Amino acid sequence: MQTEILPLSDPEAERRAEALLRAGDLVALPTETVYGLAADSGSGAAVAKIFEAKGRPRFNPLICHVDGLAMAKRIAVVDDLAFRLVEQFWPGPLTLVLPATAETPVHPLAMAGLPTVAVRMPRGVAARLAGRLDRPIVAPSANPSGRVTGTSAEAVARGLSGRIPLILDGGPSLVGVESTILRPLAGRLVMLRAGGISRDELSAAMGVTVEDPADGAPIAAPGGLASHYAPEGRVRLDADAIEPGEFVIAFGPDRPAGLENAAAIVNLSPGGDLREAAANLFAALSAFDSARVERIAVAPIPRSGLGEAINDRLKRAAAPR
Repeated sequence: MQTEILPLSDPEAERRAEALLRAGDLVALPTETVYGLAADSGSGAAVAKIFEAKGRPRFNPLICHVDGLAMAKRIAVVDDLAFRLVEQFWPGPLTLVLPATAETPVHPLAMAGLPTVAVRMPRGVAARLAGRLDRPIVAPSANPSGRVTGTSAEAVARGLSGRIPLILDGGPSLVGVESTILRPLAGRLVMLRAGGISRDELSAAMGVTVEDPADGAPIAAPGGLASHYAPEGRVRLDADAIEPGEFVIAFGPDRPAGLENAAAIVNLSPGGDLREAAANLFAALSAFDSARVERIAVAPIPRSGLGEAINDRLKRAAAPR
């Protein structure tokens, strides 16, 4: 299969993407978080193509992208707490896991057979395409399952070229990590995945503590696999000292001991800005995603604010596989 790359500035880009989605095909497209691999949420055959292209486990549900609250209510039960979250954070990098409506048009394969559906309203072309189709599109990250997430059209092409017909090029992703995933439950908020909106931001806005899921809870949202976002080489976290030949992902102005031993260095944010680091994270992992890179050392990164999401992704990148 030939993979076409069209810039979003091309007046034909969205029309071409819409035609492919209506025909049950796949389109990689930018969102404010990362690039997504989009399909019609109501077509089981189209959803299956996502799993095929990504090599994704069938039990991992997909996020439905909508163009607003009205479309969200067609597929999910939006209670008062969920509505407050929507008012505060949509459009933006927040996904809500909500009970599916009895008449939801979302195919069960996209929901992994669960009674809930993951839904978010993104900014930009993904929401516009959902509006043009008049139904949600599912769009997990546009990369082979378990590998480094794409935050540019070039990165997507490296992983999926030849597997999908079209990539829309909207430039580098602004947020750089996936959306935060919350499950509102009777006045409580459970964080299923840390992401582009921090726990502290959510707690401050909603006036409630954001909890973690119970130990051993089954996967109820995307991004729940222990090993994920992985480059080919072994990843070592919280590296205070660099060993000879290691490729280094640094953070902030401090230089870890032995930096002169590094084979190459990428600094996520020389000034120590967590938002900049999040935006650069997957590009850094992608830069070292090569058979010639056997060992990657990652400097310590604060766990506060967006640091929670960054450290979550790095922990999964470093997990045994």
